[in-house]
Amino acid sequence: MTLLAVVRHGPTEWNTRGRVQGRTDVPLDATGIAEVRRWSLPPDVDGFSWVSSPLTRTMETARILRGEEVRRDARLVEMDWAGWEGETLDALRAELGDLMRAWEAKGLDFKAPGGESPRELQARIAPFLVELAGRAEDTVAVTHKGVIRALYALATGWDMTGKPPQKLRDSCLHLFQLAADGTPAPKRLNIPLAPGAGE
Repeated sequence: MTLLAVVRHGPTEWNTRGRVQGRTDVPLDATGIAEVRRWSLPPDVDGFSWVSSPLTRTMETARILRGEEVRRDARLVEMDWAGWEGETLDALRAELGDLMRAWEAKGLDFKAPGGESPRELQARIAPFLVELAGRAEDTVAVTHKGVIRALYALATGWDMTGKPPQKLRDSCLHLFQLAADGTPAPKRLNIPLAPGAGE
């Protein structure tokens, strides 16, 4: 079995404000940089290879954690929210009302107009998982909330309607094992990177 450890980037100003980031290239803010510098990697990932989404916030997080630049893979980029990027979900729900609720009820098929759904994101990362499994290369991937949730849904069969079987917490590392064909399964979730994380 190949192991894949996923970490969400540190916080940005848009995270603090509750704005949808998607593919918008928002960097870590000073608070985010300070938080990631406090993180400590668990021994579970000693000797792992590293890869990151190409967006600035993930590359900065990976550089701080790894102490050097890591390779990039565009398949790990955040879900595309198209014209909704920069908005808040609360504002969109207030503006769109029942239409927004109906869209959100679609689970894996929910997406912003012109954007990308979690199901489409799963299709995007599937070849990445197959490649890792084929190389039998244990890897840390620094990525985004949408990618991690889509991976978790793929690993558990959750259709992304209602609450997930287990809440995935920020400032944590989530460890999955990949079968020979790249199929993921949860191994250990919510491994804290900082005191109090994962609680």
